[in-house]
Amino acid sequence: MPKKHNHKIWLVTVDMGYGHQRATFPLQHLAQGGVISANTYRGIPDSDRKIWETSRHLYEFISRLTRLPIIGQKAFDLYDRFQAIPEFYPKRDLSQPTLQLKETMALVKSRNWGKHLIDKLNKKPRPLVTSFFAVAFMAEQFGYKGEIYCIICDADIARVWADAKPQNSRINYFAPCYRVVERLKLYGVRPEKIFLTGFPLPKENLGGENLSALRHDLGHRLFNLDSAGRYLKRYHQNIKEHLKMKKLPEKHNHPFTVTFAVGGAGAQREIGAKMLKSLKQKIEEKAMHLNLIAGTHVDVRDYFIKAVADAGLTRHLGKEIRVLFQPDKTKYFAEFNNWLRTTDVLWTKPSELSFYPALGIPIIMAPPIGSQEKFNRLWLKTIGAGISQNDPRYTAEWLFDWLQSGWLAQAAMRGFIEAPRFGTYNIEKILAHKPQEAQEIKTLMQY
Repeated sequence: MPKKHNHKIWLVTVDMGYGHQRATFPLQHLAQGGVISANTYRGIPDSDRKIWETSRHLYEFISRLTRLPIIGQKAFDLYDRFQAIPEFYPKRDLSQPTLQLKETMALVKSRNWGKHLIDKLNKKPRPLVTSFFAVAFMAEQFGYKGEIYCIICDADIARVWADAKPQNSRINYFAPCYRVVERLKLYGVRPEKIFLTGFPLPKENLGGENLSALRHDLGHRLFNLDSAGRYLKRYHQNIKEHLKMKKLPEKHNHPFTVTFAVGGAGAQREIGAKMLKSLKQKIEEKAMHLNLIAGTHVDVRDYFIKAVADAGLTRHLGKEIRVLFQPDKTKYFAEFNNWLRTTDVLWTKPSELSFYPALGIPIIMAPPIGSQEKFNRLWLKTIGAGISQNDPRYTAEWLFDWLQSGWLAQAAMRGFIEAPRFGTYNIEKILAHKPQEAQEIKTLMQY
């Protein structure tokens, strides 16, 4: 019989891009002493900090290299091969450690990477929940006394996420989708250590387990996404049943709004500049609003402001065009989630945000960066909630064609129906040792 706990946990992430931190943000109310960043916490030994910094800087440097024609992409492809996700079929034993996993474990074992952190947490052992595989390995290697849980942040994962000896591992996994469950089994993880929870989504966008905020927002969003009323007319009754509404909204509560978000390394900002030029007339006619998400990057904020000026749209800044910059990541996530409530289309690369269509927000997918994002793109296409971007230079043409057709409204509903929505609540229940109360993921999609 598992021991009861006070529902407080150690919540550990890494400051490396946005994905790992975004995954822990909805769970911060459970965190004892707040969310701990394994690579930046107070008192981290210099030896540990250097290992983390080397990894982080390499990732960010390589990500930015993709902006360089030909050479940049080749350099990234070489780096990405090191962490590639193997083809799923034919199903086979993939439990043997890869070079990436061996090198990660070598750093943990030979250089005591992370021992200081685990010793610190071991003074008051409670469930340890982390969104990064290396932290889970550290906990296991250095004898962490509490339970160990790892949140998976993508729709498919490389071998490095599972321990070198998975059959003997204590690590539990929170899986966002079916494919991750099956992938972990191929890597040798015992089925009883895998929980199909869904990705943890922000509670403020859900509105409780009855999804009151989500259903309200989606009802108004559909009105904006189906400008000719084709989709709503055809599926009116089905939509009402799914949203549990007696009557759908007859008008929008916000202008049609597109939110464009760069990744954690600030990549793909150029897409935003090209899009701006194409949408100039639509913005001037007040036919839409545009949110440009710079995240925590000053240079991206400045780039977007200059792009607005270059497009001759400065007078619309702060009105039809908004730029979100917030140096504090926690505040940034909170503000971003708030902006999503009046967002009709999210345009971004297929990162951890690939799970956000569960909020009834369709995604226009920028090109993926890295193996995991290629699989996230496949996930989005499989559930019908993501559409690959067309040429940003002609956004005003194809985007408004899609609105006329009702395609984006369909994508919003597909995301709402097919993508798991209860990840945060399911994780809470499992940590409280009440897995039987977790919401079962009901979907037709195998992926």
